[in-house]
Amino acid sequence: MNGKSVLYANAPQIRATLDYEFNQEKQYDYKNAGFQQSIQRLIRFISGVWQIHAFDEGNTRTTAVFTIKYLRSFGYKIDNKPFADHSWYFRNALVRANYNDWTKNIHATPEYLMLFFGNLLLGENNILKNRALHINFVPTENAGLKQENVPVNVPVNVPVKKDITLTEKLVLDLLKINPGITYEQIAEKINKNRKTVQRTIVLLKEKGIISRICSDKTGTWKILIMEENK
Repeated sequence: MNGKSVLYANAPQIRATLDYEFNQEKQYDYKNAGFQQSIQRLIRFISGVWQIHAFDEGNTRTTAVFTIKYLRSFGYKIDNKPFADHSWYFRNALVRANYNDWTKNIHATPEYLMLFFGNLLLGENNILKNRALHINFVPTENAGLKQENVPVNVPVNVPVKKDITLTEKLVLDLLKINPGITYEQIAEKINKNRKTVQRTIVLLKEKGIISRICSDKTGTWKILIMEENK
């Protein structure tokens, strides 16, 4: 293993790998898990099934259908619309949940799937922009540039948007003081909830103002440009 890219299951191992994933899921105790923990577990399971790549060219579509049916078994009334409206985002969020390139400090992260499922299951209003998932992405002010159907590993070099809101400025100030600060610590200091902080961090990343160095768990934040809030 070279630590790079998404690793799919080999054809002879698909059935055994699927059996393992499903057995692990059956053994998970959702009843006694917290709701946030349950969603994180669900995301790990769904992205794991997708990574096995048992469905050939229709892999992502079939994974979406499976996800809908599985969530219905938990009582959710979900149809295909969220997956159809954000099909490229869902696909690339699955990629980012499994994509590694250690030579460039890129690590698999569930954060984008968390935003998608936050909208799907929690009624959140997270911004789901496919371009935010691109490796080496820098946002654009030109709305005429269409980037929605570009694979996530294609760099996009466009101008930076630097205007920020008051909440973004408060978060940015804290990141400058302590690049290793957690979402919970930020939320406490600016008197906001964690979801608001997470959404604000995503927006700062989309605007090209900050980036994450190393992993989500042990990494730190890097300030890329100084804000302009005139």
